[in-house]
Amino acid sequence: MTVPSEPGHGRLDPGLSVIMSERRQLINLAYRLLGSLADAEDVVQETYARWYGMSRLEQEAIESPGAWLTKVASRICLDLLGSARVRRESYVGEWIPEPLPERTEWINGRGGGTVDPVDRVTLDESINMAFLVVLESMTPAERVAFVLHDVFRYSFAEVAEIVGRTPAACRQLASSARRRIRASRAPAAPAAQRAGLVRDFKRAWEAKDIDALIGLLDPAATMIADGGGLVSAVLHPIEGAEQVARYIIAITNRAPNLTILERTVNGQPGLVAQYNGVTVTVAAFDVPGDRIKRIWAVRNPEKLWPWTVGPQRLPKQIIEPDRGEAHRA
Repeated sequence: MTVPSEPGHGRLDPGLSVIMSERRQLINLAYRLLGSLADAEDVVQETYARWYGMSRLEQEAIESPGAWLTKVASRICLDLLGSARVRRESYVGEWIPEPLPERTEWINGRGGGTVDPVDRVTLDESINMAFLVVLESMTPAERVAFVLHDVFRYSFAEVAEIVGRTPAACRQLASSARRRIRASRAPAAPAAQRAGLVRDFKRAWEAKDIDALIGLLDPAATMIADGGGLVSAVLHPIEGAEQVARYIIAITNRAPNLTILERTVNGQPGLVAQYNGVTVTVAAFDVPGDRIKRIWAVRNPEKLWPWTVGPQRLPKQIIEPDRGEAHRA
């Protein structure tokens, strides 16, 4: 899209590239706030619609367009979080955040590439499924205050403008959210160990080896499935290693032609089940020690579009928070 800088001039708007460069930041923020890439895309589209709905004079009066866009997107997310709680009361079964593929598999439409270690740590901690599930337990204000301050490093004064509360109140919101995060966390197993356990789980699943599956699961393991009422899925969490293992075997017996693939899910080792080449389940794992503690199985096809349409058609925004100061007011 091109926008002339002034009537009668052939030059492009010098601020257009700056405005559009904020898109990645906005997608990153909205995904963490909403747990849905599809909703994040809608939020960013609405944010830009509001920007381009203003006159040129109104736009030029805004000192920091990046800060304005972030504020508007955050407020839209805050409103959506409130309505999402109502919508999820009528959601069929359990609601799980939308899973993301490994960024090198879809962000640039090709594999390979390198990841800065600092960004890699941030990616793992701020979008892994266990983290997002805890965010779902927070109030909308807690979630917005925590993500903006602790993940994206906005000051509490800036957060207060967005949330509509005092900086002191936002500090308390973030502190409460932090306690929830700490209470839910257990020491994570080394990356290689996590990957090995998930690989062993895949092999046991393919072999229908119930004893091997039970041995890989924590005795108090929990499995949660999300079908959204669109496909078959257990409506309540399955608890206990043996019960989870038996459910996994039952799935295999009902769909004997499943292909199970090792994939990175939200920055962590995960599994993808395909039936006749179509992704039907994406499983994320929580491995705090030497056993698998939790499994989140997303089956709702509306949440599997990033895994189905192919990397060449997916958005190119990198799912990582900006660590610089370019977006500060």
